[in-house]
Amino acid sequence: MRKTLLRKTLLLKTLLRFGLLAGLLGGSGLPAAAADLQAGEARVTPIFDHPLPTVSGKSLRGVLVEYGPGGSSPAHRHAASAFITATVIEGAIRSRVNDGPERVYRAGESFVEQPGDHHAVSANASATERSRLLAVFVVDTEDRALTVPDRP
Repeated sequence: MRKTLLRKTLLLKTLLRFGLLAGLLGGSGLPAAAADLQAGEARVTPIFDHPLPTVSGKSLRGVLVEYGPGGSSPAHRHAASAFITATVIEGAIRSRVNDGPERVYRAGESFVEQPGDHHAVSANASATERSRLLAVFVVDTEDRALTVPDRP
């Protein structure tokens, strides 16, 4: 538990150092806020993509996931190589990974997805307010499709 917290803290400090979170928290140069999303809508916007110079074949990618009131994403998996940490930056997100319990994460809280995990629920926890999260992927550089929706 302590190691995970230390890793998350280090990652967030690194992102802050490079100015990658400043825009998300303050707005400059990034996509419009989720306020323009209609009820039930979701939007995923790539924010950064950087090869890791000290880890051959791996990249650090970030995406901003925005939900309008009541918005959600379909159940999905991520690239097979993806290790993900997701941090809620506004509102609250309902999430369920694999067979774990559904949980609500609020602004400032985060969760992790391991390679191969199934993200069964990813949704705005509010029917009236917007929500946003930053998902940071450590992934094989060759993996271009980060998210693979379940087949109907």
